[in-house]
Amino acid sequence: MTPRVVALIPMRHTSERVPGKNYRKLGDRPLYRHIVDTLLGCSLISEVVVDTDSPVIVEGLSKDLPEVGLIERPQHLRAPDVPMNEVLLHDVSLLKADFYLQTHSTNPLLRADTIERAIESFLESLAQHDSLFSVSALRTRLWDECGRPLNHDPAVLLRTQDLPPVYAENSNLYLFSAETLRLRRNRIGERPLLFTIDRIEAWDIDDELDFQIAELLWAKLRAA
Repeated sequence: MTPRVVALIPMRHTSERVPGKNYRKLGDRPLYRHIVDTLLGCSLISEVVVDTDSPVIVEGLSKDLPEVGLIERPQHLRAPDVPMNEVLLHDVSLLKADFYLQTHSTNPLLRADTIERAIESFLESLAQHDSLFSVSALRTRLWDECGRPLNHDPAVLLRTQDLPPVYAENSNLYLFSAETLRLRRNRIGERPLLFTIDRIEAWDIDDELDFQIAELLWAKLRAA
């Protein structure tokens, strides 16, 4: 039997650095629609659910995509400093699934085939891994605040492309079970699978410059 995978997308109404970010238009539709439309195109996802406190997003989804589930975020989870894991604990208590896939509206370039490859990779490795999170591979010389090299030997000046990669969590994808989340109060388990996503596809919108670059990348990819 194919496991039931529910996609969860948390979306806040307010944004400190980019006002109205989640429902601001990017290309031909509001930002939140990009990831929702992508998830709806994934055959391995059983249900797409948005957790939000935004009346704008609720109205838009109810009108245009009634098949998308909606969770109204409780008042005690709406403060900007509430950890995402607490929001997810609330959500999984309302939704039954074998596994949950969490992503963000701020990843508009993420593709359906990439999401499906992540799910397939995770399901094939359940004997070894209890969760998955997406990363971007970095090949650059890293130093700590005291000027000590972290991933290279300054006496051996390798080309950056020859350095062994290190990985940055890019917040595009998380896959986990309710049990892992409840036991660890974390969406990343004890034995996570790292899933690499291309830098451009993994572009995350954090500030105004990120939004403008995402618009340029979206237009270029659409024209290709």
